[in-house]
Amino acid sequence: MRTHYCTDVNENNIGETVTVAGWVNSRRDHGGIIFIDLRDKGGIVQLVADPADCKEALEVAETVRDEFVLIATGKVRARGEGLENPNLATGKIEIILEKLVIENKSKPMPFDLNDEKVNDEIKLRNRFLELRSAKMLDIFKLRSKAAIQVRNTLDELGFLDVETPILTKSTPEGARDYLVPSRVHGGEFYALPQSPQLFKQLLMVSGFDKYFQIAKCFRDEDLRADRQPEFTQIDVEMSFCDQEDVIKVAEKVIYDVFTKCGKTVSETFPRMRYQDAMETYGSDKPDTRFEMPLVDVIDIFANSTNEIFSSIAKDKKNNRIKALKCPNGDNIFSKRQMKGFEDYVRKFGAKGLGYFQMKEDGLKGPLTKFFSESDLEEIIKVTELAVGDVVFFGAGDKKTVWDYMGRFRLYLAETMDIIPADLFSFLWVVDFPMFEIEDGRTKALHHPFTMPKSLEDTSDLEAIESIAYDIVLNGTELGGGSIRIHKEEIQSKVFELMGISDEEAREKFGFLLDALQYGAPSHGGFAMGLDRMIMLLAGTDSIRDVIAFPKTQKAQCLLTGAPSPVDAEQLKDLSLRIRKNVEA
Repeated sequence: MRTHYCTDVNENNIGETVTVAGWVNSRRDHGGIIFIDLRDKGGIVQLVADPADCKEALEVAETVRDEFVLIATGKVRARGEGLENPNLATGKIEIILEKLVIENKSKPMPFDLNDEKVNDEIKLRNRFLELRSAKMLDIFKLRSKAAIQVRNTLDELGFLDVETPILTKSTPEGARDYLVPSRVHGGEFYALPQSPQLFKQLLMVSGFDKYFQIAKCFRDEDLRADRQPEFTQIDVEMSFCDQEDVIKVAEKVIYDVFTKCGKTVSETFPRMRYQDAMETYGSDKPDTRFEMPLVDVIDIFANSTNEIFSSIAKDKKNNRIKALKCPNGDNIFSKRQMKGFEDYVRKFGAKGLGYFQMKEDGLKGPLTKFFSESDLEEIIKVTELAVGDVVFFGAGDKKTVWDYMGRFRLYLAETMDIIPADLFSFLWVVDFPMFEIEDGRTKALHHPFTMPKSLEDTSDLEAIESIAYDIVLNGTELGGGSIRIHKEEIQSKVFELMGISDEEAREKFGFLLDALQYGAPSHGGFAMGLDRMIMLLAGTDSIRDVIAFPKTQKAQCLLTGAPSPVDAEQLKDLSLRIRKNVEA
């Protein structure tokens, strides 16, 4: 049907007759001669309908409108002097039409493909049209290139691509499962996998040694910019390995993908302990493209005459008082902005936000009256203040302080526009706690199949560390993993500490516990979000941009109308009945 893609036509084809096909990007009538920019997956080429060359082609061109589908045949010629377009790959040539066929017409477009300000709902309802834009095509070329490189790298490293079930058993993995009712087994349900975690461990028990999969995962949780109900992850597992082996493979995959996509990154990445990340950045996924660390000042505030600070400082195990220096903040922020900062942190549990301003004659601010001169000098020293700086203080229980001061650090950096946009800053966060306690309930911080470093002392569950690691890029958790529990007695002990009874463990994980009793090798692995990786590679701020047909923040597909009701007969086959007006 065609001899060339649009951008395959170049100066070497001058004098040749070619056939191209695509969509009308634009049409211009210059007094009887019509110019058409034809677009396909490669880009744009200019067509010229001149009555001196082909009157019939001109007659067809007069009826053409934007986004019509055309098949065009003509002779390639050089553009006239001064008429070249340096912005196009085909800007030195044009095609003089000898034949023009309208393969299909198009209704007027509901939005301009190149308008970034179009309402998201309109774009999602017409996603098949939005995908025509050059921006979206470039993103999906990038995604394809990255996915192919992942496969090539892991294949070279000896990993076997194995698919695991989509219909599986519901197990507690930290988020709600999407459930699928069974027609054959009325009243029973499959679950869509939150990850292939259990299956890839079983494959290690099976002796597969090295497994990978670019896997679809499903989680019924509240959505945000980097989260969708269904997403894709690079899933990897290997036997007879330790943390160093796994990290080496992950770094190789990342390096190969990013360099293949034209980015410059290091072959290895720095590491930071979880505890240090929380104390220094208030986050287990810190953005290290800029400085502004949190500084511990609880010992200085213990001397304060302010009872709130001094009482908080008495419990150094559970409480924190953190300082955050904002360079030149006194010269940047107005009093109104300073007030707004307190309103911001209160949204995340802060009781307030103290601050000092560094003036020529020392610290100033409403809190100075509670401190001696020597303590004020110590604050200047430990936070390394210079004239014009502002230092903010957060105080309270450690988890709350970590959270809001970590968020505030990012908020300030974004407000001051000091985060480099063209930098890829990777970081491994290691030595995660094995457990976290919320509302008196013990939960696994990663998942319950993570190998603890030791279970000899269980007096303080939150002090037990695991062999777990996350890879962070520019403040986004790209992925993570762990060395797994491969001995049944350790797995049973972890379940016991989490308050999972033997009966519950057998019911939910019996197949895994059984497998661990049949010569399970030591093993570990990682999973990385492919969508998040492409989002960062493409420089966009939402994974929705890098998923062909995404959902909204309410988990709806505006294109197809999913989720949608089904008829009564289908429900009957599944032994289901819809109860309306049931209180949550």
